Amino acid sequence: MTTRRIFLTAGAGAGTVAVAGTGAGAVPASAAGAAGAPAEPVYDVPLGIAMEGYRSAFPVRFLRLVNQGETVDMAYLDIAPSAPVSGRTVLLLHGKNFDGGSWTPTARALAAAGHRVVVPDQIGFGRSSKPALDYGFGLLAGNTVALLDHLGVPVVDVVGHSMGGMLGVRFALEHPARTRRLVLANPVGLEDYRELVPAHTTERLFADELANTSLAGIRAFYRSYVVTWRRAYERNVELRHRITLSAEYPRWALASARTYQMAYHQPVVQDLPSLRLPVLLVIGQEDRAAVGKSYATPENRAKLGNFPVLGRLAAAAVPGARLVELRGVGHLPHLEAGRRFEREVLSFLG
Repeated sequence: MTTRRIFLTAGAGAGTVAVAGTGAGAVPASAAGAAGAPAEPVYDVPLGIAMEGYRSAFPVRFLRLVNQGETVDMAYLDIAPSAPVSGRTVLLLHGKNFDGGSWTPTARALAAAGHRVVVPDQIGFGRSSKPALDYGFGLLAGNTVALLDHLGVPVVDVVGHSMGGMLGVRFALEHPARTRRLVLANPVGLEDYRELVPAHTTERLFADELANTSLAGIRAFYRSYVVTWRRAYERNVELRHRITLSAEYPRWALASARTYQMAYHQPVVQDLPSLRLPVLLVIGQEDRAAVGKSYATPENRAKLGNFPVLGRLAAAAVPGARLVELRGVGHLPHLEAGRRFEREVLSFLG
């Protein structure tokens, strides 16, 4: 897939964009929870599907691209080192149900170690455009290369979480000269979901996404990712729910359905033996996440997302891979066990 670049010029949204606001939208519940426990936050302020006005920990910039004939804007963070410069750049790739902002603690730790950190929101996610494309990991990898070219970055260390791990594998295989090392944090795609999860039309997935607006359901979904819930994880719930209140939510839902098809139809398990670079796998042992798991039969659902097994099989498949298993950690090792995760990644990067 050819990606054509259009660099923004002054007056067309080029450069740093000041993202106003504080991310406000939480409305305290009127009554305390059971046994006097604090009530869960509720949200009634709509949020644009590009997170317009939502506070960012770092300045947000945009790169204009053309994908499949559509002009799109790719949001990204370019974070300078806050310590003596290492000369290396780390590329952080977010998961499907997250945005680049979910990497904030990791980005700060990497910058404090002297690394430049680049954090894109892939097209279809976060602050970036939500076009109705035929999404594929090759397309997203090409967009990411266009961003690195724009920033003048020839080689990166890649860290990918969840679906970002799938993209990281594809990026490393398609652009080996640009990838120095690869870290995979609980990546999905380590199994072929098509074997246990029935295929669905994009129309069915779109309809299901449109109906997925319950705050309680969204919070339960994100709670299922972690072993111990912390208020810091509530950011994901707030973003997801407030976007459902947007008038443009159908556009977001269609992009979500189309990127689901990408993750479902393009597993990377078969690509692992082809990797020829240093690879670190960081696997939370309590994780049971899998693409399309809710569509599987109860019998097959129990077989999906067994990350203790998947992590070991992946480490055995990748020549020379290093495996770090984190007990008591679920799908978000960079948040649930942040300091340990940062130590492992910094040690691996060297």
